[in-house]
Amino acid sequence: MASGADAAAAGVAALGISGGEWAEACPPLRRNLHLLASDEVELAKMLLNERQMHLFEHWPEPGVDDDKKRGFFDQVRRLNSSYPGGLVSYIQNAKKLLADSKAGKNPYDGFTPSVPSGEVLTFGNDNFVSLEAAGVKEARNAAFVLVAGGLGERLGYKGIKVALPRETTTGKCFLQHYIESILSLQEASCKMVGDGCHTKIPFVIMTSDDTNALTIKLLESNSYFGMEPSQVKILKQEKVACLADNDARLALDPNDKYKIQTKPHGHGDVHSLLYSSGLLEQWKSEERKWVLFFQDTNGLLFNVPVCKLCYLLAIPSALGVSATKGYNVNSLAVPRKAKEAIGGITKLTHVDGRTMVINVEYNQLDPLLRATGHPDGDANCETGYSPYPGNINQLILELGPYIEELKKTHGAISEFVNPKYTDSTKTAFKSSTRLECMMQDYPKTLPPSAKVGFTVMDTWLAYAPVKNNPEDAAKVPKGNPYHSATSGEMAIYRANSLILRKAGAQIADPVVDTFNEQEVEVWPRITWSPRWGLTFKDIKEKVRGNSSISQRSALVINGRNIFLEGLLLNGTLIVNAVDEAEVKFTGPVQNKGWTIQHVDYKDTSEKEEIRIRGFKFEKVEQLEVNYTEPGKHSLSA
Repeated sequence: MASGADAAAAGVAALGISGGEWAEACPPLRRNLHLLASDEVELAKMLLNERQMHLFEHWPEPGVDDDKKRGFFDQVRRLNSSYPGGLVSYIQNAKKLLADSKAGKNPYDGFTPSVPSGEVLTFGNDNFVSLEAAGVKEARNAAFVLVAGGLGERLGYKGIKVALPRETTTGKCFLQHYIESILSLQEASCKMVGDGCHTKIPFVIMTSDDTNALTIKLLESNSYFGMEPSQVKILKQEKVACLADNDARLALDPNDKYKIQTKPHGHGDVHSLLYSSGLLEQWKSEERKWVLFFQDTNGLLFNVPVCKLCYLLAIPSALGVSATKGYNVNSLAVPRKAKEAIGGITKLTHVDGRTMVINVEYNQLDPLLRATGHPDGDANCETGYSPYPGNINQLILELGPYIEELKKTHGAISEFVNPKYTDSTKTAFKSSTRLECMMQDYPKTLPPSAKVGFTVMDTWLAYAPVKNNPEDAAKVPKGNPYHSATSGEMAIYRANSLILRKAGAQIADPVVDTFNEQEVEVWPRITWSPRWGLTFKDIKEKVRGNSSISQRSALVINGRNIFLEGLLLNGTLIVNAVDEAEVKFTGPVQNKGWTIQHVDYKDTSEKEEIRIRGFKFEKVEQLEVNYTEPGKHSLSA
């Protein structure tokens, strides 16, 4: 029987390269060729063709670290298979982008910006309610995709971001809120259609090496938060090779000379993962029409009207816009102040006639406008906001055109590179860099015939991302959004308070307080499960009479048929009811309630998820009522 080394040597000989002449330029590799399987020899040949000899220069004689040498090719094989076009394409793309970066080439040369067309919604008006209904009906034909590849380290939290409590009144994490919202939307959509509809809405989660195992553990340990496991698909994103210099030489890991250093490629990989997974064709065969993308810590994302925070109340109305306007691409957006640090959705027209509607980063939009005949650059218009709405990275794509486009691109998204140079000569990097891509750049390759638009929601309703740690948030200039766990939770209470106020309840004005050196409005701590208030129409039907809630109050609603009919709340009320129970609350409910205690983020005696907020609740007194039996119930003074 031949040894493993003999078999490998035979494989090399079979390729007609037993002499290894092609490896003459790299003696360390040539000496070790007989260790490699035939596919590994081909990978080595590819690397040398791409001027990557340095990867092998340190390789010792055969017999030393042979397993690590083979392990090196295991990694190369993964990097080659996970990138559209393989490592050759990656290296060639890198060379071009690095050359453009060194030359200072403007990616928008030849383009003139203008304001694109889209839909601006006013929460709660007849048009909004009509679009909500259209969107709920369409939801059964949709699939949801969550981009959740990040840890919470930037927030000061060691776990995965989707495991963080969305708010601490109930302690429900972001992932639980998203799943419960999708399930409520699924049920409402089928109920609207009737005819025995039992459609299950697919839910895809894109993870990374950092988050994959923890995400699966969170799902499995919580029975998928009520969703059928078959509805959930996990797609793991691979990292890409780092680049050491302007020649696109791949960087070796400083801690392991047999590994190529890797870093995340960006959330744009979600498109290639969906394409290669076969899910898009499966959804097409199921006659689905829409794919909705969102990111991992916008607490408003699925709130009754919207949010990265409340996005679900936004989802029905925005999906309604896509359906009624016939958008192939619909970007959710918020009003944006000129020069605010959020990208602007812009129509770009090239001198050759090409057009596209895409996100332009805020630090590129102002100089682009100034260079194309707008002396004031990115300036507010008569509305008090920039005419270029703020992109919040929530996308609704029409499935059919999306599949056709990905057949051409295989999901490859326009990339960029952002090296940090040691000096103005731009000849060396401070540290390795890599190519990156963004989910929202998908429209860059679309033909001019593609219908690309946007839907603008009020900021309080749709956008409250949680991404900054307490120290960074405290440095944000006064008046600008903190985008922290503190501001994110308070934004949920504000949104819910304003929604109930719009529905007819009297909600007390907030007080201003400071947590972790962030000055925020503190509204009544109001929260509800998605099955109580999926749309504004749902909520308005359940708020009757002259209900009022004081500023110091907390209200938690868990149940479908709970009605506020003249409730006068001054304290804390928690209501839990089975779906078959109809519960009416009238009259006063008063108790000592929950008080807010300040917490220093440096206080290691508190949990991380509390420290990053800067506050916790002291549960002094509350009224908690549970209705476990069907029928009509009431609670009154």
